[in-house]
Amino acid sequence: MDLGLSGRVVIVTGGSQGIGRAAALQFADEGARVVITYHRERERADGVVAEIEAKGGEALARPMALADAESIHAVATAALERWDRIDVLVSNAVQWGNRTPWTMPDFEALAVEEWLPVLRSNLEGAYHATQAVLPAMRRAGWGRIVNVSSGIAVDGLPGAGPYAAAKGGLHGLTRTLARELGPAGILVNVVMPGFTLTERNAGRIPDERRRQVEQASPIRRILPPEEVVPSIVFLCSAVNTAVTGEILRASGGIT
Repeated sequence: MDLGLSGRVVIVTGGSQGIGRAAALQFADEGARVVITYHRERERADGVVAEIEAKGGEALARPMALADAESIHAVATAALERWDRIDVLVSNAVQWGNRTPWTMPDFEALAVEEWLPVLRSNLEGAYHATQAVLPAMRRAGWGRIVNVSSGIAVDGLPGAGPYAAAKGGLHGLTRTLARELGPAGILVNVVMPGFTLTERNAGRIPDERRRQVEQASPIRRILPPEEVVPSIVFLCSAVNTAVTGEILRASGGIT
């Protein structure tokens, strides 16, 4: 099936690894030109660009920090300078904070210094990225935005309060933007993975927690990023003309 992505320009934030990397590669396979953002992993991001270019595609990597609005707008500027258009935004970059959820203190002992950076970066980063791409999308009369959330936003996870709150905020923002931007031809959705077997998660999750997740899944396994990403690519494609304002689970059936 032709998804109508050939020649379109896609920005994937947090594209150096995990779900972002898999998304960048799948968009490129569909003929899209891809901007990959990274925070610290420049070599990884350059590697994704090299993979795309080796197949005859077009891509570029740019640094970006969720807490730095200027760096976010600079990514949009780079895309426009290179290709003079922005068609798709996948807000995938994430900031977890300095500690894993299972090492966090009880909520009443959670310092504001740990609460605010995670809450603000994950929510306001998507805010700035959306603002940065909208002028180009409005001029074209076409656009697709997917905010990558997490099952934690609706299921909860002890120790993940600020992260869950930020992702939950994205859900409300997405539904509002779908109504606001629909008349301009711009569709906005959420893809909500469950626990995904990214490189980061594979090395950090305790064995007992992994077994619990596998047993909770109807398919009895944890999805790799490559199985989550097709949902994102479809929602961002020209084939999707009807789905907007929705929160789509891509979790292997975990609820």
